[in-house]
Amino acid sequence: MLPQALLGLPLVLCRDATGRVSALRDICPHRGMPLSFGHFDGERVACSYHGWQFDMTGRCRHIPALIDGASQAEKIGVTSYPCEERDGYIWVFLADPAQVNGTRPEIPGLSLPSRSYRLFHVSMKLNCSVDDAVIGLIDPAHGPFVHQSRLWRTPESGHEKTKTYEPIPHGFRMVTHPPSKNSTPYKLLTLLSGGELTTTIDFVLPNRRFELIQCGRHWVSMSQAVTPITEQECRFDFSAAWNVLPWVPFIKPIFRFFAKRFLDQDKLAMDRQAIGLRYKSPLMLLGDADTPAKWYFKLKAAHLASVQTGQPFDHPLKGPVTLRWKS
Repeated sequence: MLPQALLGLPLVLCRDATGRVSALRDICPHRGMPLSFGHFDGERVACSYHGWQFDMTGRCRHIPALIDGASQAEKIGVTSYPCEERDGYIWVFLADPAQVNGTRPEIPGLSLPSRSYRLFHVSMKLNCSVDDAVIGLIDPAHGPFVHQSRLWRTPESGHEKTKTYEPIPHGFRMVTHPPSKNSTPYKLLTLLSGGELTTTIDFVLPNRRFELIQCGRHWVSMSQAVTPITEQECRFDFSAAWNVLPWVPFIKPIFRFFAKRFLDQDKLAMDRQAIGLRYKSPLMLLGDADTPAKWYFKLKAAHLASVQTGQPFDHPLKGPVTLRWKS
């Protein structure tokens, strides 16, 4: 049993003996006690205050204080939300009130080119809005300044880059291309595999970035997601799967260590930026490097217009676009 928050909504996640997951509103309807302070026996959640019990669907099944309370308990429940487990995460669907007959969207998963691979996850909280976190997630130019390291790159290593983007459903793709030559991890992967190194990067509404790096028979697949907890707090989740060096002892802790160190640099930058954003300064988006951020806002507006009017989604990207910047 695990308490979480999503869009300001308190949730408690449960897993029964068969592995099935459930997401319930984390508030007991009796006296408002969070159910996550209680006990879950594998079938029911029992509130810690008066012992009211709720099953995996949110239906109340027992009220200990009532001598003959079965009939009353059946009329009581807590809200449950559709949820699904994929790639090591539990995805909870909160229906849009504006879409009365809205269908649950498909969850895009990690690209896994082979059956044998390792997988790990890293999560952290960011003190900013989901919009600020997303445009940081898809920003292509901060690397040499935020991720300064001999293993990665320095401001002096920056050079001009030309990348082509194309529209994909509810998002955009940086088409398959050779990745940065000034990054040590890419150099090591090329040395190990001996093949042509390529990477493909996708962004998909509302909050996900995918990257697939391939070199010969070796690959690394990464997913990043930003989930709003409140208006000014987000959860950032990073997951990576790979089939490189599977025989190396402790390879997962090693990968996790370097990924956490890398992502902590992003978190520090976002936390510092949050200090300035408190003053509600308007964003100044300039040049090609800031174009993906502009696309993100246009994609959101197009989605909202489609929901409100019932018309097909009008993608703001009408075809391939080539962008240039230095990083």
